[in-house]
Amino acid sequence: MAQRVPVHIITGFLGSGKSTLIHSLIAQKPVEETWAILVNEFGQIGIDQAMFEQRDDVAVKGLPGGCLCCQLAFVLQAGLVSLLARTQPDRLIIEPSGLGHPAGLIDLLRSEAFADSLEVRDIIATLDPRRLDEPRAREHETFQDQLAIADAIAITMHDHSSAEQIDAAHQHAGAHWPPRKWVRDATHGELPISLLVESHASEAVSGAMPDAHQAQGQSAVSSTVSNTVPSVDGGFFDFPPAPGKPQVEVGTSLGYTSIGIRWHPDTCFELDRLAATLGELPVEARIKGVFHTENGWKRLNRSGGTFQLESTSWRQDSRLEVIHPSEEALTVEPLLARLNACATASPRPL
Repeated sequence: MAQRVPVHIITGFLGSGKSTLIHSLIAQKPVEETWAILVNEFGQIGIDQAMFEQRDDVAVKGLPGGCLCCQLAFVLQAGLVSLLARTQPDRLIIEPSGLGHPAGLIDLLRSEAFADSLEVRDIIATLDPRRLDEPRAREHETFQDQLAIADAIAITMHDHSSAEQIDAAHQHAGAHWPPRKWVRDATHGELPISLLVESHASEAVSGAMPDAHQAQGQSAVSSTVSNTVPSVDGGFFDFPPAPGKPQVEVGTSLGYTSIGIRWHPDTCFELDRLAATLGELPVEARIKGVFHTENGWKRLNRSGGTFQLESTSWRQDSRLEVIHPSEEALTVEPLLARLNACATASPRPL
């Protein structure tokens, strides 16, 4: 590459609006630029990549099944090399998992392997003001480190936070030393593109990963990506599950449990029943999904108990990911039975 590609890390805790912020930045992308987006996710199914619309000037690659910084470190370097060679982007955005610690990622991006090709720019952390009212999140070591390591902080979820919560978030962000380069309100998940285009090399010091992440890295095995195979374009293609036999993947790590489910492409859901069923899940559960419904393809997102429902274009199949802050809180079989009751194998033509 003639010059180093700017790399922007958008970090932040579960459900803090990272993907929404990235969507906003993509909408403002300079016409002449090609972007590459690398999305890591905690769950095994791989749903975050499906949350992005396909376009020729933005290449999205997903790495499911753990934390980029520990469990997936052994595939990250190869994935980056492939993504950069295939897309030759003008800009690279990396979204680590909401439970991911950015230390190992930063070290890799600054390593000799990428010293001549990548430049880490300002690291942005998203902060959901509501999390400061939750001791489990507020006291979580990863939550604290994501903010501490960031060059800048975007305060998100204004639509779901009170004025007092937003003010407390500003105070919390402003209390970090040394001061962040900027602390901005990302109302509706939006930030001006100038904050990326005019950013400079990150001043973040990666430091050491917490013991919990180091333990995950030591126990990582290649089976974390065993359910996907590389496609010719460098992405991942998932073989569809059999009709009537959804693929279910369950994982526990860092005190959280993820349940991922994929259905055969012909499966169609009744939207009202589906929304009601998902609404019965514990309010603290993080929910993401793309579904083929009788009303077309829909994208579902729930964080902090608040549902968002949007129409989207065709997707490869219907997928759901539920992340819960417990290792025993959700029982898979009853959940799967209730979801299957919302589905039919005979979708109405779109």
